Amino acid sequence: MAAAQSSKLQRKQTVAAQAAHGAADMTRRMVCGGLAGMIAKTATNPLDRIRMLSQTGEHGGSGAKVTPLQLHRSIIQNEGILGLWAGNGANLLRVFPAKSIVFSSNDFYRGCCGYLYYGSSEKYTEASGVLPWSLSFLAGGMAGMTASAATYPLDLARGRITGKLAGPGGKKHYNGIINTVLVTAREEGVGALYKGITPTLLGAMPYEGIKFGTVGVLERIFPKDESNDSKSYKVTRKLIFGGCGGVMASIITYPNDTVRRLLQLQGSKGTTEHFDGYFDCLRKTYAKYGIERFYRGAMINIIRMAPNTAIQFGSYELLTQLTADYF
Repeated sequence: MAAAQSSKLQRKQTVAAQAAHGAADMTRRMVCGGLAGMIAKTATNPLDRIRMLSQTGEHGGSGAKVTPLQLHRSIIQNEGILGLWAGNGANLLRVFPAKSIVFSSNDFYRGCCGYLYYGSSEKYTEASGVLPWSLSFLAGGMAGMTASAATYPLDLARGRITGKLAGPGGKKHYNGIINTVLVTAREEGVGALYKGITPTLLGAMPYEGIKFGTVGVLERIFPKDESNDSKSYKVTRKLIFGGCGGVMASIITYPNDTVRRLLQLQGSKGTTEHFDGYFDCLRKTYAKYGIERFYRGAMINIIRMAPNTAIQFGSYELLTQLTADYF
């Protein structure tokens, strides 16, 4: 009787210990993912600012096509060198929770898919966590949608800050992420904080799915050298694979991202265009500007995404390795 009670108590303690370890490991992965996103965003924010102004057309011109170099000069003339990092604070506030959720939930969804595909978590681990492309796409897409839904108001605030060039005398339309959220809610209603969420969710599934799916494909094509256990080897693999995944995803989903930015900016200060939803924005933009309008800033976005996603994946791999022994 006493032996049975002791065995039952041990099982409970084991389950509790496993649950605590799982929670701690998930927290570790979330922090690593958030920090990796912040590092990548800060490093590439100047390119992102130029890309955003190309997308939205809010650069003080007559609506004519403007080159990235012209936008670069215009930002510095109107806002100074720090203008290239306008919205970076909003970026970091948005990116930390978004990327912490993306990377940690992708690991979680991959674990679930691996369990179903291999039949057990042990077999999935023995296979070095490699999944078919379709399951890598599914896990990444679900992670993207989870993160986008959780952090969308911050993304909208960032879009309004970085998507507008300062007016005469350097006067800015919005002052920081909190101000943007409060002004938007006060002037347009709380619902305005979710303008453009439809294309965001529609885009998050294929974008993150293609990004993580491409990384998954490359990991299958170029298997890991198990004899090489160095941190630099693993990080370099993730840098290269992550950069390729980001470029592939940005090329395919860029038109949807342009529609999302246009919807986010409508109703904001200095913007006159109005759209009645996603498909109305598609129709009006195409009728007025043609297909080319959906690809404005695409080249600078591709140039930005390669280092951005490379740094994200490389930093995440490095940080998870450095912190693995503490949990």
